[in-house]
Amino acid sequence: MRVLAILFLILQTAAAAAQVRSVELRTPRSFGYVLGDLLQVRIDIALDPGSTVQRASLPKPGPVTYWLDLRDVAVERMAGGIRLRLTYQSFYAALDARRLEVPGFTVALASESPGGTTTAQAEIPPWSFGVSPLREVQPEKRDDPADYLQPDGRARRLDPQPAAMAALVLAGLGLLALGLLAYDRAWFGRRRGRPFALAARRLRRLAETDPDGYREALRLIHRGLDETDGRRLLADDLPAFLDRHPAFRPEGESLGRFFEASRRAFFGREVQAAREGWPWPELQAALRRLAAAERAA
Repeated sequence: MRVLAILFLILQTAAAAAQVRSVELRTPRSFGYVLGDLLQVRIDIALDPGSTVQRASLPKPGPVTYWLDLRDVAVERMAGGIRLRLTYQSFYAALDARRLEVPGFTVALASESPGGTTTAQAEIPPWSFGVSPLREVQPEKRDDPADYLQPDGRARRLDPQPAAMAALVLAGLGLLALGLLAYDRAWFGRRRGRPFALAARRLRRLAETDPDGYREALRLIHRGLDETDGRRLLADDLPAFLDRHPAFRPEGESLGRFFEASRRAFFGREVQAAREGWPWPELQAALRRLAAAERAA
């Protein structure tokens, strides 16, 4: 029984120790640090699958020694383990070039398994870096202490005039482009040669349920066709109109239905029948398409 108990403890220890495969420590450089510099350290810990770090075991930001502070600790998951990113700051005022040692620490790890939770420890070894003095140990002696100071640097005076002129030119071009767009879209009034755009804008003010509104909508389309062609346009003139204005050919069927609805509404006094044959939504859609074709032309 004692032998079995010893074997069980050995297997438990091996299972716990098997969690940590390797520990790799990297720094951007190991020399050339001066007072106040930040030191970035990356520690890669290779682990067995299912192992996690116990955050309570990580070093806490704060003073490490009288000349070294730990500023930040970050933990990242990576394939096959975890990665620690530590940021230190050195406050060592060196008088000569020398190496300083950062103490190591221990990270606790845990792994959940059907048999329970096993733990292990990853030993992060101490590492060192080189510091350099900010000034000479024995500088050349000068009578006036102010001579030890470097003169203030001269900043080149910047002339704001070119930037201001460029801003004014760009603003003017922007306003010109906005004006051209407003003219093209006829936002502020009727643009010559855009009768359908004007008709579409006036159609929004008409009531859909009003019989007079339906007849007025038909009149708007009549005026648009007449002004586009420069003459009174009747139903029999539609094929010739489409030949003279090919941009409106895709709307030939809609225009044919328009003339049929117009004949019923004005000559047959059958407004309701005209509305049923060419409903208000189709009238609106057709007028929008005519305005779009007008812009494309």
